[in-house]
Amino acid sequence: MTFREQLITVAVIILATLIMRFLPFVIFPDNKPTPKFIQYLGKVLPGAVFGLLIIYCLKNVSVFSGSHGIPELIAIVITGALQLWKKQMLLSISVGTISYMLLVQFVF
Repeated sequence: MTFREQLITVAVIILATLIMRFLPFVIFPDNKPTPKFIQYLGKVLPGAVFGLLIIYCLKNVSVFSGSHGIPELIAIVITGALQLWKKQMLLSISVGTISYMLLVQFVF
């Protein structure tokens, strides 16, 4: 890639990022009510993303070999308990991920 092509690529990425950041404020201004469908998505998508992450993370876990899925199970329990307690998805996912990595590296 030439230097000019690199500059064009970076400019397109910056432009796309700015458009994606400001587009929701243009489409849904403060003076208009948020459509019911968007409110519905705001309620169901966090749980759907959580479920998707669980399925993706467990797709290659074998209970018949290695650590038998024990670190994964412990991390899921920690993540779920923290989510029920604090109700902050970013915190729950971060602590669950960190606990899983610590279990895999130092315990199992």
